[in-house]
Formats: sequence, structure tokens, C-alpha cells
Amino acid sequence: MDIDNLNDRQREAVLYNNGPLLILAGAGSGKTKVLTTKIGYLIENMGISPYNILAITFTNKAAKEMKDRINLLIGDISKNLQVSTFHSFGLKLLRENCSVLGYDSNFVIMDSDDSLTVVKKILKELDYDPKVYNPRGIRNKISSCKNEMIMPNDYAKYAVSEYEKVVLKVYEKYESKLRHNNSVDFDDLLLLPIRLFRENPDILSRYQDRFKYVLIDEYQDTNEAQYILTKMISEKYRNITCVGDDSQSIYSFRGANYKNILNFEKDYKDAKTILLEQNYRSTKNILNAANCIIKHNLTRKDKNLWTSNPEGEKIKYYRAYNERDEAQYTIRKIKEYIVRGINYQDIAILYRTNAQSRILEEEMLKENLPYRVVGSFYFYSRKEIKDLIAYLRLIHNTKDNVSLLRVINTPKRGIGLKTIENLTTKADLKNESIYDIIDKGKELEFKEVIEKLRSIKDDLTLTELIDKVLDASGIRRELENEKTLDAEVRLENLEEFKSITKSFEEREGLVSLEEFLLEISLISDVEEYKDDANRISLMTIHSVKGLEFDNVFVVGMEEGIFPHMNSLMENSELEEERRLCYVAVTRAKRELHLVNTRRRTLFGKDQINPVSRFIGEIDSNLIESNLSDEQIKQEIKIDTDDMFRDEEVDYEIGDYVYHESFGAGRVVEVSNTLVSVAFKHPYGIRKLMKNHKKLSKV
Repeated sequence: MDIDNLNDRQREAVLYNNGPLLILAGAGSGKTKVLTTKIGYLIENMGISPYNILAITFTNKAAKEMKDRINLLIGDISKNLQVSTFHSFGLKLLRENCSVLGYDSNFVIMDSDDSLTVVKKILKELDYDPKVYNPRGIRNKISSCKNEMIMPNDYAKYAVSEYEKVVLKVYEKYESKLRHNNSVDFDDLLLLPIRLFRENPDILSRYQDRFKYVLIDEYQDTNEAQYILTKMISEKYRNITCVGDDSQSIYSFRGANYKNILNFEKDYKDAKTILLEQNYRSTKNILNAANCIIKHNLTRKDKNLWTSNPEGEKIKYYRAYNERDEAQYTIRKIKEYIVRGINYQDIAILYRTNAQSRILEEEMLKENLPYRVVGSFYFYSRKEIKDLIAYLRLIHNTKDNVSLLRVINTPKRGIGLKTIENLTTKADLKNESIYDIIDKGKELEFKEVIEKLRSIKDDLTLTELIDKVLDASGIRRELENEKTLDAEVRLENLEEFKSITKSFEEREGLVSLEEFLLEISLISDVEEYKDDANRISLMTIHSVKGLEFDNVFVVGMEEGIFPHMNSLMENSELEEERRLCYVAVTRAKRELHLVNTRRRTLFGKDQINPVSRFIGEIDSNLIESNLSDEQIKQEIKIDTDDMFRDEEVDYEIGDYVYHESFGAGRVVEVSNTLVSVAFKHPYGIRKLMKNHKKLSKV
């Protein structure tokens, strides 16, 4: 394996293969190159069997890229490698051990929409008002509990408030329904393997002996369940390599805990740590700006990105009058790029919230500029596609009540809500699936359609089966008869689904319906992004992680928007916003534009926001602007007089307080500058600055 093309730190990381290794890889420092070369070195130079190596990353796109790059390095032997996401690795463990955990082999994976449907049904059964007990909020709470390894019996210890007690009841019934339907949700793909290993040490030992070398990418994004699974699988041989960057941890809302990477050396006392600080992506000015911003975070590992790339253009800062001026400035600059011969696909516009894209899209349509909103409407989330998948899942597993209820009257076949309610009640009383108790009426005709499809499914290719489902179900006929543009688009989407099955068959050969359903259940939204589409990319900053562009515009750089309003009260959340800004800045390779407005209408409200503090954290000699140096200083300076009192207020545990946004609360913890206050649902416990003007003693 040729390692001469690596820098000294990269080479050191590849050569160290005896014990725990932490690679702190800054943005654009070649971490994927290091990981793939390291795997190639293990196989070619150290004689390690690919069968004994496990590599895990966070998206299917990243896993595929890693597989392709390893294949280029070492050839077909790489096919024996286990390179996957955490969830697909968890699925592999479940498929191989489902009977041990009490599941049939044809278990179904429910996506987030299916989970939401189940939660709504439970709330209805329990007679709780969904306006008071938000189904999406409860589903997210259940997911959060699972990611933190908190099962219903554990959660019972914390369920004190009325809301928490309702969550507990729903959580208990939710788990019961999943088991009864022979279903698992996405969180179970992490939770159940841990349970499997804890209850069956012999099975754990078997997998530890198989995966003697474990490599984890994006370690800063691991949640509690992923962290535990990683430790368990590598505990025996301790040849674990974790790669990540605490400065790019931006997914706490998904349960990610960046402290996992900060605590690596505590978990593994003999760990070696290597810093990859040379950036190959951006200009010096862009990197210096990123370093200026991130150094203001107190909780981080010390590292300083540098590059041998040219100094490059200064950061362009534009202060617009309003959001339309902001969009028009961005478009003017894009047109200048196009005149210079730059491709649309080399340009990205990033924003903190999806709502900011509307005005940008309007202006782009006026100017006839090609663009795409990345992740705006995910193909697999379209109604017609979800209906088709529900038919396929029901054909595969007739116990899947969620899929049955979705399509029993889709297209409409005269099966009313009352009939469906009676079927559901009867199935619950008999403790059977809805499908099994159907014995009359139009619902029996529906069952006969499914039975016919089940009888022929093994004689057809996946693509042929799709055609049969579209015909037998009546979906195709209904859309053709509708004769509208919308129906034509939906028919095209269903035809496009056949190209997915055909591609899958060409790649994997003759495969079963089960294998296909498991595969598509793991596909993530980010994979809709294609680099070869020559269009300007519009996306949230969370969506841009892992991508890079020559020219980047970050719009909406105002206090309350970026950093987001919800982060201004708590230092930990503000630090995550700063990491998000660091990610945004380091996506740019050649030129970076930071844009904001003096006034903005968002969510129907006219706002006048101060300039984002993140612009103020960049050295002024790195910035070029439509304002004079003196104006920049004035514009950038955040007026804290309106936000904070000059003196800190003394608080004691037990004090009653009032907050203008969160309402009444009670102090539960006091530190030097912060106070923790327990507010009523949905705010919970919040850490606030003692001297903030919005907070006062009652």
C-alpha cells in the first residue's frame, strides 16, 4: 500500500494499528483518504482479512464512497469488508439473530412517518387530545429515550408531570404494538443489538472475534446507543480507531453527544491521539476566518487548521436593506461567476432555516437561474411512493397493520372509516393482525388482491412485481383516469421507482422482496443530492455537512436567525450554533460571502435584528464589505445593553422566577454566571445567564 502521498500526520495515523486511536481531523484535512488508506494497509501490509474489519460511517452515501475508494485501492477483495452505517450494521445483527430476540425473519422496519401514525392511533385509543399532546413531539420523545437507552420501565422513574405520564403510557403501548406487528423502528436498529449482546455474551464474543479492527467515522456525531455499541464490539481486542472533529458536531437535536469524542482519552487511557490540521480544501483567508470563529468556543479540543493553499480572496460581507435585497445581491454575484466561466454546480447558498429559501427561490425563478433545494422533498416521502411501498411491505408481512391501514382504501374501494375501526377493534380483542381477521365485504376483495400478489411474488423480478401491484391495486388506473398534471407527475414518480428496482437488481443480481425492502428502509434523504446536476444548490447548513463548493453564500447572518433565537439563552446551544457556523464557512473552497439584512420579514413578522456575533468574531482584516471599516465595527458590535443588566442577580435554589419567553419557573441549580430553571412543559430545564433582562425574580 503506497503511503508516500500522505503527509506526516496522515502517515502516522495509517501506521498506528495497535490499540485505541483518536484521529482529530479538521475540515478538509483528508480524513476519508486516511481511513481508506488505513484499511488498505491493514489488508495488504499487515495481512488482516477484510472479514475481520468493520468500518462505520453515518450516511449510506459516505459508506458507498468509502467502499468505492477502498475498491480502487485494493480491488475485489474489498467486497468482503463490512462498510456500513450504524443502522445498516444494526440491521445486519438483527437479521442474523432475530429469532434470539423473538422476531420472525420477515420483520418490518417502520420509518418515522409510520411511527408517527402509530403514536396518533394510540393517542386516539387513549382518548388524548392531539392538540394538547402533540403526536410528533411524543414520537420524538420516544425516539430520544431510545437513543439514550431509556426503556419504558426506566422512563417511569422520571415521569413526574402529567405530560410525562402520558408519554409513558403511549411509549408502553407503542412498544407493545411494534412487537405485535413484528416491526422495529429505526431506533431499534441500535437498541436491539445492544440488548442482544448484553443478554448473550457468547454472541457478543463471536462478533468481537470477527471484527478485530473497528473504524468509526464522524465519531463526534454518535449518540449514547451508538457509543455503547461501538465500545461493546471493540472491547475484546481494543483495536478501535475513531475519526472526527468536535468542531463539526452539529446534531445534538438528533441525540448526538460531541462529548463522546472529547472523552475518548478517558475511556481509553492508553489511546493515541493524532491531529490532522492541514486543510486541502480552502484558501488561507477562509480557514483563518473559520479559526477566528471556533476559538470562541470554550468546550473544544485545541487544534488550528492551516493550509499551503493560496491566500485567496477576502471574505465578502454584504449588509442588505431587506431580504429581497439580500437575494438580489446573491444573484448579482452568481451572474458574475457565470460570466467568469464558473459552473452553477460549484455554487451553494446556505441558510439556517428552511423558511429563508422562499424569497431566494422567487428571485431565481425571475432570473431563470437553474437551482435545486437539497432535501426539500424527499422522493421516498411522496405519498404515491409510500403507498406503493406499503403494498410491498404488506405482501411481504401480512402482520404489518400500519401498512395495511395505509392502503386498505387506497385507491378508494368503498371501505369506510367505521369498517376500518371495527376491524381494528376486533383484531385487538382477538390479539391477531387485522389482515388475519378479514373475512367478508370489500375488505375481503382487498385481501384477495394481496393474496394473489403474494402467490406470484417469488416468480417475478422486483420490477415485474411493481407493475403487477400498480395494476392489481388500481393505483395506475386511478391516476390515468384523473387526467391532471399532478396525476401525471405521480405516475412518473411510480415509473421512476421501477428504475430504482432495476438498478438494484443490476447491482445485486436476483434478490428477494425482503432484501429490497430492508435496503430502501435505510436510505437517507441526503442521497437525493447528485453532484453532477449543473444547478445552484440551496440548502440548510445542517444539510451541507460533508459537501464542499468553490463559492458559498451564507445568508441571514443576524442575531436571532444565525445564531438561532432558541440558542441565545444557553451557552451550550450557542456553542453548537458556532460549530454550525464553522461548518458553513469551511464548505467554501475559493470564495465566501456572508450576507445579512437590516430588516427582514420572516414567518409573517417584520424584524430588525443585530448583526450576527459570528461576523464580529472574524478579524476585520479578513473581511471586504460594502461598508467602511468604521461602519463594519459599528454594525458588527452587538448591543448587549438591551439584553443584559450591568450587575448579576443573586439566585438561590428554590427561587421562583419569571422569563418573558418561557413563563414562570423555579431555580434548580446555580453556578458562577448561569442559573438552571425548571419551566413548565414544553420548555423543561433551561440554563440561562443570571443577568439576562428577560429573567427576573418573582
